[in-house]
Amino acid sequence: MEEARRPEIHVRVNSRRGYGGGNIIHPAEVESSPTPLLASSGTAVNQSQTPSPFREVKHFKKWLPWLIPSFVIADTVLFIITMYVNNCPKNSVTCIATFLGRLSFQPFKENPLLGPSSSTLEKMGALDVSKVVDDHQGWRLIACIWLHGGLFHLLANMLSLLVIGIRLEREFGFIRIGLIYVISGFGGSVLSALFLQSNISVGASGAVFGLLGAMLSELITNWTIYANKMSALLTLVIVIAVNLAVGILPHVDNFAHLGGFASGFLLGFVFLMRPQFGWVSQRYAPAYSTTGTKSKYKTYQRVLWLLSLILVVAGMIAGLVSLLRGVNLNDHCSWCHYMSCVPTSRWSCNTDAVSCVSEQTGNQYTLTCSGSGKNGTYLLDNPNSSKIRGLCSQLCR
Repeated sequence: MEEARRPEIHVRVNSRRGYGGGNIIHPAEVESSPTPLLASSGTAVNQSQTPSPFREVKHFKKWLPWLIPSFVIADTVLFIITMYVNNCPKNSVTCIATFLGRLSFQPFKENPLLGPSSSTLEKMGALDVSKVVDDHQGWRLIACIWLHGGLFHLLANMLSLLVIGIRLEREFGFIRIGLIYVISGFGGSVLSALFLQSNISVGASGAVFGLLGAMLSELITNWTIYANKMSALLTLVIVIAVNLAVGILPHVDNFAHLGGFASGFLLGFVFLMRPQFGWVSQRYAPAYSTTGTKSKYKTYQRVLWLLSLILVVAGMIAGLVSLLRGVNLNDHCSWCHYMSCVPTSRWSCNTDAVSCVSEQTGNQYTLTCSGSGKNGTYLLDNPNSSKIRGLCSQLCR
């Protein structure tokens, strides 16, 4: 009889490799004690009963991403429907890309993003604080994150969503990422409504920033499983800072970005916590292993989970109650408006809604801006209110 050989057990941990290339997660070590494997030279050994020299630990399940692509499709379809409802040839004097017919865009001066008029966006569900507070249309806080102000706006948000969201959904599944996306979008809408109360707001950027915030908190709460931690953290912080810096440009709702980012950052601690490697490896260790028992999560992970849950719930409730009571946070923070727009010699940050006084003589209409006194004369045949508002917007902005 030949002497039986004792196989050496190696544990391979299939895990994430980190945010940057070359980041390596070292496999967990499992101690093994001798176990005889009896085999007779004349007896066939059942392969299924023979311990393999390699044992795979597949504790980080990979998901097939479908929810994020569905969001992209839904937003695109809604944009097409919005343009159809807008019907620029009927409701405006001039249009861009008239070959698109009913789907053509408003003039650049009215909407530089290649999109519909503000009245159409309002009709489709844009965030309008007066309607939320006075008309009790709270559904706009969610509906607005599925609408976009123009083709450029849609492309920028959807590309960002695909890059960020698919990776997160593949790692953590559609339920957790879907919750983070929607709740972050809601949080961004609430903060936006508390500061920007004179204009409407639309866009998925608050929800996208929520996913960015969740990426950052996920890196922090699962710090011990990453190699090259500081380089991954620095890269992510730079990406976030650059995107937030873009928000100081006019016509960009940076309060939605900030509210979405803060919500997603806290939700990442709640939904994206990973078990530590020691706990996972002991589940796959053989019965004769002498490895000590380890807890599933580290203490700091549990503390961050509890604090974040309390903060996100309290923040959402406080923000929503303040909004429904008609609070304007600009009255309590005189400098906060600079977080959304910084005026320069090249642009103005005036967000007041434009209005005009109209005078008609036959088919001649004279519009005068209420704020600046600027006026213009137009020859129009039976114009509807949408055309008048469009001309007023082009004249006064």
